[in-house]
Amino acid sequence: MLLYLIRHGETDHNRDGLGLGRADVPLTPHGLAQSEAVARRLASEPVSRILSSPLQRAATVAAAIGQARGVEVELRDELAEMDIGETEGLAFAEMRARFPEFLSRWTGPAAAATPMPGGESLDDVRDRILPLLAGLRTSSEQAVALVSHNFVIRVMLCELLGLPSSSFRSFGVDLASVSAISFDRGRLNVRFLNDCCHLAHLEPSRYGA
Repeated sequence: MLLYLIRHGETDHNRDGLGLGRADVPLTPHGLAQSEAVARRLASEPVSRILSSPLQRAATVAAAIGQARGVEVELRDELAEMDIGETEGLAFAEMRARFPEFLSRWTGPAAAATPMPGGESLDDVRDRILPLLAGLRTSSEQAVALVSHNFVIRVMLCELLGLPSSSFRSFGVDLASVSAISFDRGRLNVRFLNDCCHLAHLEPSRYGA
């Protein structure tokens, strides 16, 4: 089975460097264009099942993929972004001023167990996605697409690769990126990580088109 991990496209919050968790904000026009690029990227892949976060920035991408593949999207609460609590909508400078003790722990070895002020921890995210991942490991589907968010995808990659959630900074998960991992007779293979080549025509200065 081939598992695609897809992050949603650009929102105003991402563009402006503001914290974004459970706020249900839409994609920007550029984010919508990124969604269509992802859909074209996966249109010829054997994706027969699509699971998505219910937040519209992810569900919009999932819907574009579903239309390209002729597959209905399943909304799953487990794939919603980490609840970042009181840091929602804050710029980093304001977060640092308001929550210095939290940031001290968040940047240290206890990051995974440290909850966002009024929100979840990475370990909380791990606990809620574990049953979903366990089911996918034994799925008979040829290819499944998961459309989710920054922290969730990072934690999933850690879990799939046998790493602690505290290793979440080891991966880049860019907007509208696609990663692929396959499972074959109990063996796991990383096909690619954080691939953004399908965005080159939209962002030539970044991706070298």
